[in-house]
Amino acid sequence: MIIRQFLSLRRAGVLGINRRNAEYIMPFNRRSSFPLVDDKLLTKQLALKHGIPTPPLYHVVSHHGDIAGFERALAGRQEFVLKPARGGGGSGIILIVDRKDGKFMTQSGRAISKEEIHYHISDILSGIYSLEGLEDKALIEGLIHPDDVFSKVTYEGVPDVRIIVYRGIPAMAMVRLPTKQSDGKANLHRGAIGVGIDIGKGKTMDGVARSGVITHHPDTGELLRDIEIPYWRKMLLMASESTDMTGLGYLGVDLVIDKNEGPLLLELNARPGLQIQIANQRGLLKRLEMIERAPKDIFLSPEKRVAWSIQNFTGGGF
Repeated sequence: MIIRQFLSLRRAGVLGINRRNAEYIMPFNRRSSFPLVDDKLLTKQLALKHGIPTPPLYHVVSHHGDIAGFERALAGRQEFVLKPARGGGGSGIILIVDRKDGKFMTQSGRAISKEEIHYHISDILSGIYSLEGLEDKALIEGLIHPDDVFSKVTYEGVPDVRIIVYRGIPAMAMVRLPTKQSDGKANLHRGAIGVGIDIGKGKTMDGVARSGVITHHPDTGELLRDIEIPYWRKMLLMASESTDMTGLGYLGVDLVIDKNEGPLLLELNARPGLQIQIANQRGLLKRLEMIERAPKDIFLSPEKRVAWSIQNFTGGGF
């Protein structure tokens, strides 16, 4: 039974975690480059150097002694995002949308005291949310105001787009939509929806939740399919350029679309998960093999790599 299931997945071109690690991450991602994507501060600094837009950085808290000056650094800003530099899976992130009566108001409507904010920053610095449990930094960033394109299929929160890039070519994409179950966070393991994106058309397909394939958002009831994503080619270019920027050949690129600023690079991942195959209802392996057979001149520029991806991955197929 197990052997039959394995062969079925293999015929479908599903990439497993062991093969991902052995054939794509280890050969194409130098360990020395991992800090460039594991540390959001380094990623932001690198993106700024390469002209890739990211959410604005207001302040960095590096030491426990700096916590007291946190409010002065905000310069009276009413909204911001507090996050660990080396966090993962959305852990440790607080979205502040307003300040009332000396308290900070979160996106979910909860009021947080100054002392609670200081305590949370202390936890971040201690490494509670960091990938390796090591000491960390707390980043204070501008709050994203999401474009209206996904407003009908989003429960609170900020939807984001994940693009898997192999050797600089966008191979597969999905949008992660917050739900009530995910508490407004765009994290699949928390209950958000993954919706495949037709790379060639820049349009959404059906979605996948914990209950299986779905066609409508469980909270808003709106259709998930055929949403046309603005700035799509620009987003593919940003994803492709991230390979040149980091030197990593197998990469997960997370982007958001701000109402005023357009697409912004949120973060990068040198070990991106494989749920994107479920969201697209097709395996990733065949696309990676197609990229390996692509003409050599395709790899000369991000523009050529994106054009090849659009041409070959239109219609959601291989």
